[in-house]
Amino acid sequence: MGKTGRFDTSLEALTPEGVKFILIPAGFPVRTLAYAIDKVTQWIILLVISIAGNFLRNATGIWVILILNFLVDWFYHIICELSFKGQSLGKYITGIRVIKNNGAPVDPASSFMRNLLRFADTFFFLFPIALISIAASSGFRRLGDWAGNTLVVYKQKSSRQPRDISGLLARCDPVIPQIKLSNDEKQAILNFARSYHLLGESRANEIAGIYAPYLKENDRFSDSAFLLGIARSLSGENSLKEPIQQ
Repeated sequence: MGKTGRFDTSLEALTPEGVKFILIPAGFPVRTLAYAIDKVTQWIILLVISIAGNFLRNATGIWVILILNFLVDWFYHIICELSFKGQSLGKYITGIRVIKNNGAPVDPASSFMRNLLRFADTFFFLFPIALISIAASSGFRRLGDWAGNTLVVYKQKSSRQPRDISGLLARCDPVIPQIKLSNDEKQAILNFARSYHLLGESRANEIAGIYAPYLKENDRFSDSAFLLGIARSLSGENSLKEPIQQ
């Protein structure tokens, strides 16, 4: 598995059959949102269990409630990931999912290991360990991902075929950066433009936000529009049709 660009955090994976494809790891903000949704979902489930438990006041009923609480707290993510193709409710809503490092579907052992270490990643409820691990690692892996050999990635769009980007770039104002770009940087920006339709607006903005601020001198363009404008200049598109929406 390798990097696909200088500032693009996408990863290349190779299947046993020799087919190469792109994985787009999910960053800390979207994963935090997914986790928050899942946590609220767990609270709702536990609340329903507690309300139902009011009708079971004997010792057996109390033990049933305690066991159900334990299962929801510790196995919610595992059950969801194995039953719904790597997605819990939070991951489904935010468009991300869990897979193995090689792009294969997550298996029981990997799911169990990554979720077993969730308590370490969320130590003190401030997520400092998870934040440091995600920020310092390729693929935005927390400790549980390292232990389970998993990645959290954006769900791939159905179309993986190359697309003509001339129509996309025609809607962009051409931009010439003030800083001289290296050949690697030029190629990375062109790759960003080619991958734009696969990334989606949210992920494209996330990637562009890593690099564009170092080149921009003002906020006339959004980060994505700025990089696409450079791509238009690099591709030799000189005619201006319709400015891209900012």
